[in-house]
Amino acid sequence: MKRKAMQYFLEWKTNEDRKPLVLKGARQVGKTWLMKEFGRSYYEETFYFNFDEESELKSIFEINKDPHRIVELLGLLRGKKILPGKHLILLDEVQECPEALNSLKYFCENAGEYHVISAGSLLGTLLAKPKSYPVGKVNLLSIDPMTFDEFLDATDEGLYSFYMSVTSGRQVEEIFHRKLLEAYKYYLIIGGMPECVASWIQMKDPAKVETLQREIISLYEHDFSKYNGKVNSGRILMVFRSIVSQLARSNGKFMYGVVKEGARAREFEEAIEWLVSAGMILRVFNVAKPECPLTAYEQLSHFKLYLFDVGLLKQMAGVTNESILIKTDFPFMGSLTENYVLQQIRGLYPVTPKYYAPTSTREIDFVVQDETVIVPIEVKAGGNVASASFKEYVSKYHPAKAIRFSTLGIQKNDGFMNLPLYLAGRMRELM
Repeated sequence: MKRKAMQYFLEWKTNEDRKPLVLKGARQVGKTWLMKEFGRSYYEETFYFNFDEESELKSIFEINKDPHRIVELLGLLRGKKILPGKHLILLDEVQECPEALNSLKYFCENAGEYHVISAGSLLGTLLAKPKSYPVGKVNLLSIDPMTFDEFLDATDEGLYSFYMSVTSGRQVEEIFHRKLLEAYKYYLIIGGMPECVASWIQMKDPAKVETLQREIISLYEHDFSKYNGKVNSGRILMVFRSIVSQLARSNGKFMYGVVKEGARAREFEEAIEWLVSAGMILRVFNVAKPECPLTAYEQLSHFKLYLFDVGLLKQMAGVTNESILIKTDFPFMGSLTENYVLQQIRGLYPVTPKYYAPTSTREIDFVVQDETVIVPIEVKAGGNVASASFKEYVSKYHPAKAIRFSTLGIQKNDGFMNLPLYLAGRMRELM
């Protein structure tokens, strides 16, 4: 399966200012596969080291600071000399050996000729601690679940080719519009976890996909239970399990009392930070003003939490496949659709998406900053597109760009553009 991250890897390989690369992201999003596939495709040989499987590796990094000595010892372990530029060094599950992560500083400063990529589960929680990794001495790349266009490319190359040919200046023919909406619904069911997508391609068995999703969720919850850091693992689990209930609320705003009756921010804010750092939940802040720069107007106590993969959210919420494929108007469909849109648009802009809720009855689902332009985004799960809040916003602020997502086709209306939900990932280029 093709991943967009591969293009970043290629640019990193040829960059003269290349630093050791650190991949972060939740477990099972494809970090190890991407590293190995990159090495197999673009290097003469790959030297793969896993700190979880080979505990003796730790002593090499605990004793030595000289990167050339480290490379020499790693080569001895594999019985072959590691050559700079021609060979790729992969350090996996590096969270098990903080000294290895710290050694990247010395690779950057004294051995830049070697190509080194490291990755690890829950690595974001380690990187959140300033002393845990060499600031400014590594390139960081977040690996997320597959986006809808990556999913489409993997499951239907012909339809993907048409999808990429769509322009804002023409209407999508009805036959292709229906096919793309169907693929979008399949994505809501399967999600973007690579193992689930691969299973669907090979077996076309929805029961198998659901089993894999349940196993992944159980794996994450097991990770919480074995976590023994300063953040209470029970509170991490409680926040994680509350996501569905939080999103099911009328406005979706995170409420500590939903996690635990009578709970206060001080009890659970560290658990939330841990989950955000681990890449397992996506946090969207409300802004006091829809003005540039958006980050300056974040209201840090007003936010929503989404899951990092819509397929896992569907599984956690107990939504049936029939509901998504046929009924589509069940109450949680709106939250599921918002989660999907957020996944597709969050990588399009340098500033993470926010939302704007000036009152308890008025809300813009997302606002993004496109250079100096603030773009309001309305998300509709179906074809019923009436929205007083969006209409009022467009009338009041006259934004240069405004987007509504729905199941309708491409439409240019007075003051905004409607895009079908399957084009969320191409929003920026189509506006």
